[in-house]
Amino acid sequence: MMEKRNWFDQGGQSYAQYRPEYPEALAAFLAAAAPATRLAVDVGCGNGQLTTLLARHFAQVAGIDPSADQIAHARAASGVAYAVAPAEKLPFADGVASAITAAQAAHWFDLPAFYAEVRRVAHQGAVVALVSYGVLALEGALGERFLRFYAEDIGPFWPPERRLVDAGYAGMDFPFAERPAPAFAIEQAWDLGQFLGYVATWSAVKNARQAGKEALLAAFADECAALWGDAAERKRVTWPLHMRLGWV
Repeated sequence: MMEKRNWFDQGGQSYAQYRPEYPEALAAFLAAAAPATRLAVDVGCGNGQLTTLLARHFAQVAGIDPSADQIAHARAASGVAYAVAPAEKLPFADGVASAITAAQAAHWFDLPAFYAEVRRVAHQGAVVALVSYGVLALEGALGERFLRFYAEDIGPFWPPERRLVDAGYAGMDFPFAERPAPAFAIEQAWDLGQFLGYVATWSAVKNARQAGKEALLAAFADECAALWGDAAERKRVTWPLHMRLGWV
């Protein structure tokens, strides 16, 4: 029998540990779309998942996040420098960036102020990409139970900005020369602990815990454990990637 535990009681490194990985092809595409590969700026970088991928294709990459805790847990990589700063006040000189990205972060920004900073730090023709990933998909009864949890059980605890993510940023103002983005997806093989660890990083779960809904979360974890079977078994988990893609 699986040891009873509180899957939703995670420490400060949980975001870095459990967030899904972006595909290598995404970083390669962004480098090919940029007019040069001298400097990429990843805004709202979190623990550096996209940042470190970009470092395989750009000479220098800067990861910027307003959270000192996120930066403290960010991944080290050659050519990557991190800084604590808001999206609305980027710590760069004018016209230095070949690419500016924001992955699963732009819905938190003051967009007019951020876009003004994009125009300031980008050199002519720089690529701008707002990346988001949708709701994860699991097969069978697990997937059905997860979707009920996402939409119904935990739905009231999502911040309003989550609607922008669910829509793939489609309704978000994007004042750049825009082109359609190719289709990408995230695919992982996760065990039960990784799946529930990821769910625990959600702002909605944190809001539910603060509202005293531990029993709701525990019930979901117990049902998932029963449906999962062997907790160590890895199951296929996928997310569709969405991107607003433009040039300055």
